[in-house]
Amino acid sequence: MSTGGQGKNQTSSRLLESQFADLGRELHLDESGLRSGLSAAKEFPFLVPPAYVRKIETAAQPEALILQVLPQGIEMRDTRGFSRDPLEEARDAGSGLIEKYRGRLLVMVTRACAGHCRFCFRRHLPEASLRQSRIEDAFRARMEQESDISEVILSGGDPLVLSDDRLERWTRLVAAYPQVQRLRIHTRGPVFSPERITPALASALTASRLSVVLAVHANHADELDDETRASLDLLRRAGVMLISQTVLLTGVNDTTDVLVRLFTRLVECGVIPYYLHQLDRIAGAAHFEVGRNRGLALVQELRHRLPGYMVPKYVEEVPGEPSKRPVKPLGA
Repeated sequence: MSTGGQGKNQTSSRLLESQFADLGRELHLDESGLRSGLSAAKEFPFLVPPAYVRKIETAAQPEALILQVLPQGIEMRDTRGFSRDPLEEARDAGSGLIEKYRGRLLVMVTRACAGHCRFCFRRHLPEASLRQSRIEDAFRARMEQESDISEVILSGGDPLVLSDDRLERWTRLVAAYPQVQRLRIHTRGPVFSPERITPALASALTASRLSVVLAVHANHADELDDETRASLDLLRRAGVMLISQTVLLTGVNDTTDVLVRLFTRLVECGVIPYYLHQLDRIAGAAHFEVGRNRGLALVQELRHRLPGYMVPKYVEEVPGEPSKRPVKPLGA
């Protein structure tokens, strides 16, 4: 006889399989395509939250959202130039601390996310789950060294899967170091699970003296429905600065019209378009890559159609570089 927990897990598994099949049919995948997608899901699990399914059901371009979360067999192909650790983070992931740029310290406070993006640049990092106490100890040890760290970045995974109490603990821990002025949080939360954004959460994030910046990852205007807009408005009214990060993705947002609609919608939601990222070359995501010359042409078209403050910086991350760098044409 199965336990209650096993029964719950079986129900959850059946629900995910049903969602997978429904989304696959939306993309006109045949049985072979669905089977190959399930194989890809064994390598990087399929996970899509209910709020995102609702967005798909009401989207003007549902395929653009589905492509971001639905595993496909093409992910299993080896592609030259794509690797399992393109940003060379694995060596630091064990401590939960990643220090790439001067004055900034990134803390991977969790490995969990509300949903799994198929282009995730950390999809192959070791699954070892770090205890919160161990991450906190590593953070304290680093901050007690002489440093010029003025900004701490909570990342993961997605920090907003943590409880309000845990997030407030992190804000107060970071604020205990007087040289730190800003707390930045990288999240897909308002898009994947807008119901997670509550007055209690906003209070937890703003419980200290720190200036709080939330970098919300949004790739398509259809992700920014009224539910997500309300969650962003709640954070903004609480004093959180909102900026956006977008990954340029084939089949999702690789046209000028789609990007114009996205950045316009972000500004309507009170979010400053900040970064447009060239895809990190993570194994399993090669089919999403947009050529850099094409990306540069798109950005040039955006400059012709949008005010300057609505056009994000088009950047790429290169291991060992002192900052993200502007994307340049091939051969430049």
